[in-house]
Amino acid sequence: MKTGLVLSGGGARGISHIGAIKALVEQGVKFDIISGTSAGAFIGALLAYGYTPDEILEIFLKTKFSRSIRYGFSPSGLLSIEHADKILLKYIPENTFESLKTPLVVTTTDIQAGEEVCFSRGELAKPVLASCCLPGLFKPVRFQERDLIDGAIFNNLPVAAIEKEVDYLIGIHCNPIALQKSSSYIHNIAYRSFRLAMRGKARASLDRCDLLIEAPELYRFNPFDFRKTQQLFDIGYAYTKELISSHDLKIDA
Repeated sequence: MKTGLVLSGGGARGISHIGAIKALVEQGVKFDIISGTSAGAFIGALLAYGYTPDEILEIFLKTKFSRSIRYGFSPSGLLSIEHADKILLKYIPENTFESLKTPLVVTTTDIQAGEEVCFSRGELAKPVLASCCLPGLFKPVRFQERDLIDGAIFNNLPVAAIEKEVDYLIGIHCNPIALQKSSSYIHNIAYRSFRLAMRGKARASLDRCDLLIEAPELYRFNPFDFRKTQQLFDIGYAYTKELISSHDLKIDA
């Protein structure tokens, strides 16, 4: 049976993916193909290259992501994410999809054409960085004559990119929506509205997963909580271990 792994975006919350993956690997699960967007694309690339969950966690613990983001002056955004390619190139120096041990599909959004664009061949770093490019915060990444931004805009759990190639789909989504009191602060209202919209768009993909992993506790974290790396990893790991145990899941991978 061929097993596919789909990783959502979510900024720092995506670090919980690493813990969830570790729990799955301990269960004997092997991934035949990986699909990811935003943070899921970055983590998916490292996993596909052959790094273990513990090694990926160590990379996040010792990497200062803020130092890899340079301020820019452009009407399309405030920051440039392209300098962050040094991080990816440090750990995947070949910089190609072909150098990965496990096939990977990275989902981005073409801001001009208004369409989802997937990459699985050729240069690796630019598509991965583009997939992490939150609009309004980062300038679009120019690649192959396209202006690319966060793939989560159209679909934060890119199941369609690989579902026809696998028999069993494992989706890890790190953007739970919790019931909360209304807020009078406009930025809180806007942020929650954005998350609700993304959740709605991802609903069909969530429902198509044979196993969906989404730790409810993650709602307390924001996309920039990189200082809470260990805590986010632990949440993903503990929740997935409990999910597997409580449901007596048998994943024939």
